[in-house]
Amino acid sequence: MGDLLLVRHGETEWSRSGQHTSWTDLPLTPEGEEQAKSLAPLLSGRTFALALTSPLDRALRTAELAGVTGAVPDPDLHEWDYGGYEGVTTVDIHRTRPDWYLWTDGVPPGPDGHPGESPAEVGARADRVLARVAAALPDGDVILVAHAHFLRVLTARRLGLAPADGRLFQLATATVSRLSVEHGRPVVAEWNTRP
Repeated sequence: MGDLLLVRHGETEWSRSGQHTSWTDLPLTPEGEEQAKSLAPLLSGRTFALALTSPLDRALRTAELAGVTGAVPDPDLHEWDYGGYEGVTTVDIHRTRPDWYLWTDGVPPGPDGHPGESPAEVGARADRVLARVAAALPDGDVILVAHAHFLRVLTARRLGLAPADGRLFQLATATVSRLSVEHGRPVVAEWNTRP
């Protein structure tokens, strides 16, 4: 049985400023590119039974720079749809909604095609990804290159928790985390690892 490796993409302008970024396809900053390259030693020497990435450029580029070969874009690995809060910081949201919390309150609808998602909706996408992961883990390690909030929800679901319990797993840019199994049950083996 392999391990599940989770890689959050490198820094973008909006991840640096704290703006919610889902469908806006921002490139990595020069620092983000360096961060992604620095992940290569953490991943070298591993072969993957399955390598999936978000279809967004920041994740695809991180996978490429980190040396992940053969990664297949999967739309289910897209970041949480922040709806009307796309590009907005939590600080700005709190000016009009001081008690707002993504994990319990969700987001308002955005422009056409971006209605926003609830934790349960993100959890359903994570469950679909985990079904594909489960089929590949008997053959070796699996790697997913994606986004912070989505990977946090996926972690919660892998551990048997509710999607909103992703709030418990803070995830920094350009990090590798590893979910493993102990006594037949999923566990966090490493979290937020950087070189």
